[in-house]
Amino acid sequence: MRSSPLFVALLLPVLAFSLPQGGIFPAPSDLPPAIPASSTSVSATATITGTAVSTPNSTYGSTLDSSIDTATSPSSAITPADTSIANDPEIIRQLSLAPKAVDRIKLIPQDASFKFDFKAPPADTLSEGKGGRTVRADRKSFPPLIGTGGSMALGFLGPCGFNTPHTHPRSAEFNLVVQGTLETEFTLENGARTIRNTLATHQMTVFPQGALHTEFNPNCDDAIFVAGFADEDPGVQQTAQAYFGLDQEVVEAATGNDFTFEGKDVDMFRKLIPANVALGVESCLKKCGITRA
Repeated sequence: MRSSPLFVALLLPVLAFSLPQGGIFPAPSDLPPAIPASSTSVSATATITGTAVSTPNSTYGSTLDSSIDTATSPSSAITPADTSIANDPEIIRQLSLAPKAVDRIKLIPQDASFKFDFKAPPADTLSEGKGGRTVRADRKSFPPLIGTGGSMALGFLGPCGFNTPHTHPRSAEFNLVVQGTLETEFTLENGARTIRNTLATHQMTVFPQGALHTEFNPNCDDAIFVAGFADEDPGVQQTAQAYFGLDQEVVEAATGNDFTFEGKDVDMFRKLIPANVALGVESCLKKCGITRA
């Protein structure tokens, strides 16, 4: 595209005013002092995308690091999240009926209401068992999500912690490991193969909407994962717990072709099903010296 003479004429005074004297490149006097060749300096090695880079520990570098630290330090104390509107049916109704996004913003006057603290969450957001806990932020517990089309959960799995098989009926799950290691698997539907993966820190997998899936921490250190959903209310159903919660005759009929047991055994099975996040896999328990209570 050719520039018009008028545009160039108007632009030149602006450039002359904006650029430092001498043009784009600084004069030699403006450059940082060179490091004397005879001075003793310690070199630090950084790895950037697999390439080792050696960086002198100069005065100029230290000053720059100090400036960055100052620039990124919080200028004021961090305020706690405001949970006053969490689980409030009236505010949820008003936000759901608001005609425009700007109207939803006006209905939430406190800035801190747009903050969700997974370490100190509102009531009715926590699913906890012996192996760890999961905390969910959805349209009910975090009303600012209304209108965004998304939600999130944070999973804390202790050594050998096991998030038992479950499904999300209204959304796929994007699962990102932020600490530790997870073993994951899912089955989409009848006829589809089971997908199994081991995820290291900062690796992700996806569980399709409605797919039966599970997460397990195979190590003796804690694991943390972030789960993102494409729905404000993705829903969750723990498969085994829901299945054995059905009528006794239904359970017996469904399992009759594979194995049979007396009616009294159904109650025994119900008691053996662990809480949502359960201790699992005997080999991991033995490796980590964990005994079942």
